[in-house]
Amino acid sequence: MAVATRTVSDVCSAARDAARALAALDTDTKNAALQAIADALIDRADEIVEANARDMQAGRANGLDAALLDRLALDPARIAAIAAGTRAVAALPDPVGEVVEGKRLPNGLDVRKLRVPFGVVAVVYEARPNVTIDAASLCLKSGNAVVLRGSSSAAHSNAVLATIAAEAAVGAAVPAGAIGLVAGGGREELTELATQDGVVDLIFPRGGEGLKAALKAVATVPVIYAASGNCHVYVDASADLDAAEAIVLNAKVQRPGVCNAAETLLVHAGAAPAFLPRALAALRDAGVQLRVDGRA
Repeated sequence: MAVATRTVSDVCSAARDAARALAALDTDTKNAALQAIADALIDRADEIVEANARDMQAGRANGLDAALLDRLALDPARIAAIAAGTRAVAALPDPVGEVVEGKRLPNGLDVRKLRVPFGVVAVVYEARPNVTIDAASLCLKSGNAVVLRGSSSAAHSNAVLATIAAEAAVGAAVPAGAIGLVAGGGREELTELATQDGVVDLIFPRGGEGLKAALKAVATVPVIYAASGNCHVYVDASADLDAAEAIVLNAKVQRPGVCNAAETLLVHAGAAPAFLPRALAALRDAGVQLRVDGRA
């Protein structure tokens, strides 16, 4: 199943065709498909690593910086983590059909507000191949067909990951076309995807301000924009300082190149005399550049 070689229109049309059946898919089938995707990721890890090596080689040749290369990189441990995340999605409650609120009118009519799938969701993202599986898993669990459009810098990785996910899902009785990948990372593909009125129901961009601006300029399909990452850690006066130090270090240095790495540390004045010297020393020892205010 070559999901990476079809046109934008083909991928979106196939997703539209799959969406109605997917919305009615029972929970057990969706969960079995997610488990099958996780199994396939582990079983075919060598293919993923090989494809990712091609992207990494091209990225180095094109001058990607260390942070971008880190986001792009996949190895067996990261693939295992992606598979574990897919299993975690399978373990979540099924949102489809959940009654959010309801009431009976005086005339005896029952009125209920239910959670239902959007239909076809497009996810547009940059050089983070893990998003290929994250997005596919979340959309599958919520009964939505997904159209994936990643960065050209992760083209080989995304193609293999999307193919693995699509094949595993179809093998578990998910409608063909429910997981599709748009080939190419150019603005032409983005524009065509963002103007699929009546076919694509919603677009989620996951990337920097340039990507969001490009979508805003052309999109006629509804778009939900995420806020820019500027993650804060706050240490209160009542905090366990040992735990706080460990949390701050983990939040910043585990993977500093990802969008949810900590960027700002706020410390209550009551905790500062005891906490700041040890925390700043630990961060400095870990290679973190510190920019502090006068009081700190």
